[in-house]
Amino acid sequence: MVNVTFKQEPVTLVGPEIKAGDKAPDFTVLSNDLSEVSLSDYSGKVKLISVVPSIDTGVCSEQTRRFNEEADKLDNVHVLTISMDLPFAQARWCAANGIEKVDTLSDHRDADFGEKYGVLIKELRLLARSIFVVNSKDEVTHAEYVSEVSTHPDYEAALKAAKEAE
Repeated sequence: MVNVTFKQEPVTLVGPEIKAGDKAPDFTVLSNDLSEVSLSDYSGKVKLISVVPSIDTGVCSEQTRRFNEEADKLDNVHVLTISMDLPFAQARWCAANGIEKVDTLSDHRDADFGEKYGVLIKELRLLARSIFVVNSKDEVTHAEYVSEVSTHPDYEAALKAAKEAE
């Protein structure tokens, strides 16, 4: 079981812990135009899934900007950022911040991603900061649940895993 804190207070994560070697669970989230998006929409590609509590906060904003900057250096890797933010807010934030290389997706409607990847924070109905790299065969090759939600993930480990995945 993953132990995560939010502002040093323990929180409860809903769903199973996903580990390297697991088959990546399919999920349904919303794109910024409110269309449904699932893992299968990225079939045959490596996926770097960056999970943030709310895109318009300090660390989440920096995390999304960092992966947006790195996206061009990642061949055949699709970068997804998933949060509980409303699609309209994500679209507005992306436009204001020049985010064009990352797909921002909302889990707000059903928390489907959060529950299937074990990152839904029960007490807050937010997603715990985490990173998943999924190869072209939909196998998880890297999983990081950041132990303190308000801190940064290990960017270098995630980028290395994405570059090595096929």
